[in-house]
Amino acid sequence: MTTDINSKALRSWLFIDGADEAALAEGPTSEADVLIQELEDFTPPEMRPRAREISPGVLAAWKAAGVVTAVRVNPLDGDGMADLTAIMRGAPDIVMLPKTAAPRHIVELAGAIARCEADYGLEIGSTAIVPNIEQAVGVLQTFAICGASNRVIACGVASEDMAADLGAERGRDGLEMAYVRERFHVECVAAGSVSLDCPYTWTDLEGVTAETQHARRLGYTGKLAVHHAHPPVINRLLTPSDTEVAEAGRIVAAFEAARAAGKARADLDGSLIEVPIYLTAKRLLDRAALFSSPHNGRRTRSKP
Repeated sequence: MTTDINSKALRSWLFIDGADEAALAEGPTSEADVLIQELEDFTPPEMRPRAREISPGVLAAWKAAGVVTAVRVNPLDGDGMADLTAIMRGAPDIVMLPKTAAPRHIVELAGAIARCEADYGLEIGSTAIVPNIEQAVGVLQTFAICGASNRVIACGVASEDMAADLGAERGRDGLEMAYVRERFHVECVAAGSVSLDCPYTWTDLEGVTAETQHARRLGYTGKLAVHHAHPPVINRLLTPSDTEVAEAGRIVAAFEAARAAGKARADLDGSLIEVPIYLTAKRLLDRAALFSSPHNGRRTRSKP
């Protein structure tokens, strides 16, 4: 794998209607880390030819703006192959596949991408894959799906399609998605893949704030979005604050001082700092460092 994208540093992933030229042009103003030209549900079938036609130009403009570029194609047994053949001319950083339900879907996509890379003179292996899990059967296959190709750098879970597949009633509190979000994250972590939390599909900022805070508690480092006002909120909440960095620094210093003194753990403000707490603090400091680099940590090599 030759992609230089560090998926752990990609916090907000914004879907934009694939044929809406004005919205696509305004994409970089959203502050999203990843912009996604969405050719499936957000692009009616009669508009897909136009979306394919403009895709290379859209991707070029986004790259010039310094964002990571993605296109979500249709399932390959539908319009997906026509989508892929067209959009690969623009060399997207990432191809996203909706309704991924089994590893074979990723194997098939990886093969098709490799053929396009060869046909268009692109570096073989330069295009990453992000599966989208939108059905119950996909949740149960997430571990295997993430391991189906070394092109997979992250995996995202849906909200509306997932709730519909489950027959669940949607609510702003997201209670009906609680188990799916927890199970999905566990499967991704076990597979060594970055998990992307489901999009909050209302427009209010209070709701996306609460949902993103909960996602971070669960361990998510990235979140999908469908509204242009949400990426700044997601970015802020999924980036360690100065206060959190300072506290993590205190924990690391206290633990290391205790170990240097021959103690197994440290007592800091009445809290017993053991190895897991120390390692969590170290991870927070490492994550904070991602966003202090000139390129915001997003385009450093992530996997061989």
